[in-house]
Amino acid sequence: MPLSRPRPAARAAAAPLAAFAAAGAAFCFVAVVDPNEPGHYPACPVLSLTGLSCPGCGGLRSAHALAHGDLAGALDANALAVAGFAALAGVLVLWLTRALRGRPAGLAPRPAHGWALGALALAFTLLRNVPLGATLAP
Repeated sequence: MPLSRPRPAARAAAAPLAAFAAAGAAFCFVAVVDPNEPGHYPACPVLSLTGLSCPGCGGLRSAHALAHGDLAGALDANALAVAGFAALAGVLVLWLTRALRGRPAGLAPRPAHGWALGALALAFTLLRNVPLGATLAP
C-alpha cells in the first residue's frame, strides 16, 4: 500500500503544532519540577546582583501554579507572565487556525509592538519594586 502524501493543511499545521508541543512540554516540566523548592532552577541574576525583581521574577512559579490550575497563585507570582502565557496561547491558536485554513500566519509585529512590550515590561519592573506596587512583587 503506497504511503499517502500529507495534505497541504496538515503540512502547514506542522510548525504551529510543534510550537504547541514545545510549550506544552515546558509547562509539563515546570509542573513536575517545582520551582518553589530550592536547587531545581538557577537564581535570577538580576535579583541576585541588585536585589530588584526583574519582569521575569516569579515566572516559573507562575507557570507551575497555572499548570496546577491555581490562577490566583499564578497571578500572585507574576501577573505579567500570566498575561504573556495567555497571549502566547492566543497567538499559537491563531497561527494553527490560519494554517489549517491554508492562510498565511498573518503575524507581522511592527517595531512599535516591540517598543510597547518593552515599555510595559519596564513599567511592570518599576512598579513591582516600589512600595506602591508591592503586591506585584513575587
